[in-house]
Amino acid sequence: MEFIYRVIDTLLPFEWMEFNFMKNAFVAVLLITPLFGLVGTMIVNNRMSFFSDALGHSALTGIAIGVLLGVDNYLLSMLGFALLFAVGISAVIGSGVSSADTIIGVFSSTGLALGVVLLSASGGFSKYSSYLIGDILTVQPEEIALLGCVLIVVLLVWGLFFNRFLLTSINGDLAASKNIREGALQKIFVILVAVLVTVSIKWVGVLIINSLLVLPAASARNVARSMRSYHAWSVGVSMFSGVTGLILSYYLGTAAGGTIVLVAAVVFAVTFAVGALSGRRRAA
Repeated sequence: MEFIYRVIDTLLPFEWMEFNFMKNAFVAVLLITPLFGLVGTMIVNNRMSFFSDALGHSALTGIAIGVLLGVDNYLLSMLGFALLFAVGISAVIGSGVSSADTIIGVFSSTGLALGVVLLSASGGFSKYSSYLIGDILTVQPEEIALLGCVLIVVLLVWGLFFNRFLLTSINGDLAASKNIREGALQKIFVILVAVLVTVSIKWVGVLIINSLLVLPAASARNVARSMRSYHAWSVGVSMFSGVTGLILSYYLGTAAGGTIVLVAAVVFAVTFAVGALSGRRRAA
């Protein structure tokens, strides 16, 4: 990391970059936000924002299971439970016994309540309450390396399966006619979302992680005119919100995650206004 620190000091000689924890947070933001921007586009396309929110809520239960099993690294217990949680939701939705939003709502509320009960029963809920809001300023160099690995994996999966993801989100019947297995693709995608949410939950927080997945993609839809520009806008908005929110949080003394979400919300409002104005001009 020393080399990265020297590069940052050379390129960004600003007051907010004087501390190593800010440098770590900055690098983490540059790795996390493109992930949110990319994956968020398909979440918005497939109307799965409630699903990603449910995965965030399941993190508390994953932590609780880790505590009960004596697991030192809560990331492992969170990841294991999130994967089971995601595949379980996908399987129940695929059975067609109830609407998707109802099933996700049941899983989400149950996962959150179970985590709260298990952690409070051990008398240590306050110890883990930091996961509710997250703190990217606590990210460590080894965790940054993990984020880099996740970014590479997501990019590889996106390159291999993007066209099939897109086709199934647009027209499931057409995808089936081309021998694309929608069920298998859905499981791959929910596992990808589960890994992303679990790995970043410690720094982003249970309460706001869904906002960072949805807002950049929603903003991009307001102004994009093609699928390529949709992804470019989403990644750009996500990275802009992340960096701007981090800088503002330093000077305002506010929580970084919440500040980043507020910046993304402002960007959404601006793009919504721009998109509405452009639509009126074309109509005229």
